[in-house]
Amino acid sequence: MNVLKCDACGYENSVGTTICNKCGNPLDRNKQNELLNMRYDGRSIRSKSKNKTIVDKIWNFFSSVKVGVSLIAIALVASAIGTIFPQKMYIPTTVSPAEHYREEYGIVGQIYYQLGFHELYSSTWYMILIALIGMSIFIVSLDRGIPLYRALTKQNPIRHVRFLERQKLFGKYNNYKQSDVEKLVGNIKKSRYKIYEKDGHILAEKGRFSRWGPYVNHTGLIIFLVGTLLRFFPSMYVDEFVWVREGETAIIPGTNQEYYIENLQFTLEFYGEDPEDEKFQQVLEQENSAIPKHFETKAIIYQNVAEDVIGTEPQLEEVTRGDIIVNEPLQFADLSIYQNSYQLNEFSSMSFTLHTTDSEEELAQFTVDFSNPNSVYELDNGFRIELNNYYPDYVLDDDGPRSQSNYPRNPAFVFFVYPPGEEEPERNFLSIGQNIDPTNENQYKLSLKGFDMREVSGLKVKKDLTLPVLGIGAFIFMIGVVQGMYWQHRRIWIHPKGEELYIAGHTNKNWFGMTNECKKIMEDTPFSMLNDQEKEHQENDYT
Repeated sequence: MNVLKCDACGYENSVGTTICNKCGNPLDRNKQNELLNMRYDGRSIRSKSKNKTIVDKIWNFFSSVKVGVSLIAIALVASAIGTIFPQKMYIPTTVSPAEHYREEYGIVGQIYYQLGFHELYSSTWYMILIALIGMSIFIVSLDRGIPLYRALTKQNPIRHVRFLERQKLFGKYNNYKQSDVEKLVGNIKKSRYKIYEKDGHILAEKGRFSRWGPYVNHTGLIIFLVGTLLRFFPSMYVDEFVWVREGETAIIPGTNQEYYIENLQFTLEFYGEDPEDEKFQQVLEQENSAIPKHFETKAIIYQNVAEDVIGTEPQLEEVTRGDIIVNEPLQFADLSIYQNSYQLNEFSSMSFTLHTTDSEEELAQFTVDFSNPNSVYELDNGFRIELNNYYPDYVLDDDGPRSQSNYPRNPAFVFFVYPPGEEEPERNFLSIGQNIDPTNENQYKLSLKGFDMREVSGLKVKKDLTLPVLGIGAFIFMIGVVQGMYWQHRRIWIHPKGEELYIAGHTNKNWFGMTNECKKIMEDTPFSMLNDQEKEHQENDYT
């Protein structure tokens, strides 16, 4: 039940075999008048012959060319949708993605954001889709490649007569001489065929390596897809953004808190500040705004050498230092830090004074450091100030007060003022240009006394160790394209049988070239050109 026995030689072939693996006798008895399907030399294909277990069903599903093409089509459509609007990495880092897509692109942009297309290429489902494509390509390669490899590495020059008769190019000759065969073989050798001979039977072959072109393609694609999946791992790929204020030391994102960066100084120059920039004056006047000419960050990179224990304070050792300039990144440990953006005049701290509502006499003062604001400020005169709410980038909309970002560009505060000995606080709301007493019963109020500003440098952190993998995959893929496109696998069988000589030819493609080559081989021999049986069948069907 699990084998097909050849009625010519008795060899037991696997179910699904159409050409006997030993003698070449066609096993598809109901197609004796048709040309042989030589795609895999008649070998049994696993997906075509097994469908019992769950493993078989999974294998057959992913080995289907239709499934593979469908997965690729879905990936192409999704990728195209991902290019309709900019991905999250290309929108300003100072805005909320949800608001940006809604305000810039309307309801379509909001749907685009809610469906997750703003982070398409790093999304889990897109990576799973890429993995499924890779799995399909891998299974298809094994399913077809292994039988083809076995067939082509164990070719028997002695083929059954019915095998030869069902080839596209076929000829039968009588009254031939051995010297004529030798001359024919000589012409075949001149066409750079490799000759295999057994008991007077000859197989001439060339270009077999071209049959592996599609599988080389598959190998390159799999390597390329593996490279894209490796971008899921921070050890292989990092594309992050970090704001670092002057004098601040921040964790470099994507390094698992191993590396830190200190912003020593941020420098910004504008066109028009230098007398040599006179030629830009007309443009500057048209723009009616300052145009940056040069900006850079002097930075120090540190490595945390402390033991990886929860709660342990970082121990920083300097790794390198240098200037980070636009298009001139600071590089270390496979990481590159690019100067990407900047923020001028960001608040670093604000000072407040406490006084009574009917007097400007200062009772006390305190300072809120935005890098590390305290929740409670104990004043010398016994007053206690509690920071109840802090909005770094304050905005008031239909949803109430909120912060647009985590950066102190327009800070607002809700302070609770506890006078000495009092348990009930007075509430104060302060923002730039606003000082609100929500109850209109406060005896004390807070006022802004002063503030300090600082520059903020926006840095892009990049690491991409997947590029060599992607490059190797693309290179191998192109080798497969050339291998399969410019060469063909051509075979000629010479089969003596008594006073008769059978000659057949086959190629996996470019039959026009194969026919012309056979004509050249047959020149200066008594053998006529091989018959094109496919053409004859078509003419017979027409008549």
